[in-house]
Amino acid sequence: MSQSVQDSTAIKAAVQKHYGDAITLAATKSCCGTASSTCCSEPSTELTLHGAEALATLPEGVVTASFGCGNPLALASLAPGEVVLDLGSGGGLEVLLAAQRVGPTGYVYGLDMTDAMLEVARGNAAKVGATNVAFLKGEIEAIPLPDQTVDVIISNCVINLAPDKGQVLSDAFRALKPGGRFSVSDIVFDGELAELPVSEAELRAALSWAHCFAGALTMREYRTLLEAAGFERVRLEVTQRYTVADLQSYSAGAELLASFPAETVAALDGRVTSCAITAWRPA
Repeated sequence: MSQSVQDSTAIKAAVQKHYGDAITLAATKSCCGTASSTCCSEPSTELTLHGAEALATLPEGVVTASFGCGNPLALASLAPGEVVLDLGSGGGLEVLLAAQRVGPTGYVYGLDMTDAMLEVARGNAAKVGATNVAFLKGEIEAIPLPDQTVDVIISNCVINLAPDKGQVLSDAFRALKPGGRFSVSDIVFDGELAELPVSEAELRAALSWAHCFAGALTMREYRTLLEAAGFERVRLEVTQRYTVADLQSYSAGAELLASFPAETVAALDGRVTSCAITAWRPA
């Protein structure tokens, strides 16, 4: 799924605007901005993904807004003393929770390309008083860390947003120490898109890139790219399947989905998934 330079620039600009606006809105909504909030009518994404017990460890005033699709922290099984990198760290929620798990002898880097996200994340770290974290500005295709720096890479529904996923995974491999592990949650298509009664280009055009669906790889593509980067022991496990109603709800092109033939729409039901993905750099 190659992208031209022009396409890649446009995609990144759209993603930055979407998530910059989202975190700015979350930071101004005091009702839903803290772990102790009870005035929101629906359970927050971060509460659903991480649980009230984990969020209760954060002090009042921390913006806990999450835009993820899974719980890579549970997948990673972090240990004290480990060095962790969060690709697309957003407002820093998972960086701060990871910092608690690796303890004072460990360290957690958050990497994000959006200034608004970094501002909120650094503010959150100051409120927590975290001394074992750092938030870096950059793109996940070019991680601003030396080779073999980190023990674990985590990410929550971010890699699908990158135009060049092969480069993301190759650079993740480079940044990991030998024996290091890759533990991410991401949006993935189950099955081959060629099997659907609509072209891949038409399908992706009808889905939203910023909402994670349009740029998603298939399971086969994800495995192939991980192995090409050098990873071994690759595993993808479906944790959630999205209905057509979900796709229409999240997609900026919902009206285009509605224009597809009924059999096409029906074939999409459950094909877009949230996956827990693990892989290891050989020791």
